[in-house]
Amino acid sequence: MAKYSLDKNAFLKLKQKMGEGLFPQWVLTDPEIYDLEIEKIFARTWHFLGHESELKEPGSYVTRWIAHDPILLVKTVSGEFKAYLNSCTHRGSLLCAADYGKKKTFTCPYHGWSYNLDGELIGIVAGDKVYGEEMNKKQWGLRPVPKLGIYQGMIFANLDPGAESLEDYLGDMKWYLDMMMGRSDGGMEVKGVPQRWVVKANWKVTSENFAADPYHVQTTHRSTVEMGITPFNSKNKTSPGHQIVLGNGHGINIGGYLERPEHPYQRMPESMWPMFERNLTPEQADILCRASVLVGGIYPNLSFVSPMHGTEGDVHNYLNFRMWRPLGPEQVEVWCWFMIDKAAPEEYKEQAYRGYIGSFGPSGTLEQDDTEIWARVVQASKGIMVRDKELSYNNVSNYLMGYERVMPDESFPGPGRAYPAIFLDTLARSIHEYWFELMTKDDE
Repeated sequence: MAKYSLDKNAFLKLKQKMGEGLFPQWVLTDPEIYDLEIEKIFARTWHFLGHESELKEPGSYVTRWIAHDPILLVKTVSGEFKAYLNSCTHRGSLLCAADYGKKKTFTCPYHGWSYNLDGELIGIVAGDKVYGEEMNKKQWGLRPVPKLGIYQGMIFANLDPGAESLEDYLGDMKWYLDMMMGRSDGGMEVKGVPQRWVVKANWKVTSENFAADPYHVQTTHRSTVEMGITPFNSKNKTSPGHQIVLGNGHGINIGGYLERPEHPYQRMPESMWPMFERNLTPEQADILCRASVLVGGIYPNLSFVSPMHGTEGDVHNYLNFRMWRPLGPEQVEVWCWFMIDKAAPEEYKEQAYRGYIGSFGPSGTLEQDDTEIWARVVQASKGIMVRDKELSYNNVSNYLMGYERVMPDESFPGPGRAYPAIFLDTLARSIHEYWFELMTKDDE
């Protein structure tokens, strides 16, 4: 693997500014920083590939990406999930070009080599004639992804064979994933296929936007409240919610957290409330009952939001997963999943899906708000002043909201460091600190 490095003095200055609650703007669009991120972050952390409900039957498959590595995720005849580099071992061609489907074998369109669901090479065109009987097909199967892990139906992969386990990497985030994805009988399911589109943005900006920046909602998404797409509750002014900082750059914001919510459990059907209380701990059920929105991220590039949205007067709850696949320092491919409780009434699922489409995805109002702003960040981060690595007022961004002023709420019932506000930069600073840790790890 190629080794990229930056001037150590630049990193020392970077660390100093970050310790002061500042973040240099030039790291967003710097090509050398991007190359280092691919090597030190995307090659070493756990990445979301999909959900078990997307591969219902043996032979089902989806094609996904870990940054620039194409991945083929399949469900074998035995029901096991396996992931391979989506590349033929003969000449390296992309093996499967379809987004999803169902097959017994995968045949390369270049020279016709074929593989079964277990990744074994089972067919070579004119094999005995061109290779002879000494060709050992067992040595030329598909290359498995070094590590695969599943939690609450979510399938993750890691390109680093020496990486810690998925459960250790998730840490205390598991408690909140259990609350969102394990609340109902049968868990969550993906409806439809993930929407995909490309935007002019940097992956760090998009990831931070969801995981750590509820502050932008008041301005960027003001129109959705005025149009009735996003509900507004005046009680939220006195219950700002909590921002929870977790390990490894993970975190979650719990909006509202009202003492007596007008609509418990984010407007999910009342018939489901006893099920939530049965499947969750009392602390999890209490948080879920009182929260208006749950939004956060699993580092480096998986975000989630459990909101209440609608387009026809009524609002509904759902879970939106989104993965930010970096295509370069100034471009991101967005992957967006709609998820809902399997146990929810079908009519509710359909209404929730309409609310999701109106809010998120390439045609959603919230999405269009965000993508316009992300493009403006890139547009303003490429010039001489911003790219000056001397690091002065001319090229740093302000992450001082709550800096050394807002202290953790020791009474909060969930794990992690919980701060009694969501308009806060504490989680964003934590994300940047973990970014810096990974970027400088193993340097001499």
